[in-house]
Amino acid sequence: MKYMGSKNRHAKYIIPIVTRNRKSHQWYVEPFVGGFNLIDKITGNRLANDSNEYLIALFRAIQAGWTPPDFVSEQEYSDIKNNNADYPNYLVGFVGFGCYYAGKWFGGYAKGVETKGKDRNYTLESKKNILKQYNGIQGICIENKSYLDIVIPTNSIIYCDPPYLNTTNYKDKFDHTIFWEWVRQQTYSGHRVFVSEYTAPQDFVCVWEKEVNNTL
Repeated sequence: MKYMGSKNRHAKYIIPIVTRNRKSHQWYVEPFVGGFNLIDKITGNRLANDSNEYLIALFRAIQAGWTPPDFVSEQEYSDIKNNNADYPNYLVGFVGFGCYYAGKWFGGYAKGVETKGKDRNYTLESKKNILKQYNGIQGICIENKSYLDIVIPTNSIIYCDPPYLNTTNYKDKFDHTIFWEWVRQQTYSGHRVFVSEYTAPQDFVCVWEKEVNNTL
């Protein structure tokens, strides 16, 4: 699924690093799973968590076999945005992320632009993209909590893709000082922890980096 900050295009680099020497039955955990764009390419015991209730409701629905709509009008988009309590959380999640160009939460309605004589249908594109993930998300334990509250199985591999410092804000504010201390505590507890960020405290080691273009 299109999602702000998605690592889908970097999955082929990241996954071999974080899963290297992974043991049989060892859990792979993503506390900030976002668009499920890495975890859907990994097998075995997996725990996906995100604090956005609408995002989690959406992926739980997809996991259970729900099919999103082919088209959402601009009027429907506005009504769902302004009256989300009147709609199922999974539909709010799909519209909130899927009807904008780059997957930012209700970042604006993506109007179809004519290409090759046809109007581009962003809703249908989002539907097709997320349904491609159906097989990959089967068997994942999906939770909707603060990352501080999830119970992580012993000796897990944890991959964190939190909101980046000094970049576009997500739905909720994020305290990076508390986050980095939490990461330290996880390593002290015996987990292997990897974090995607532009910068990190000095006691962390860079294991991979790549210069990328950001068109958001």
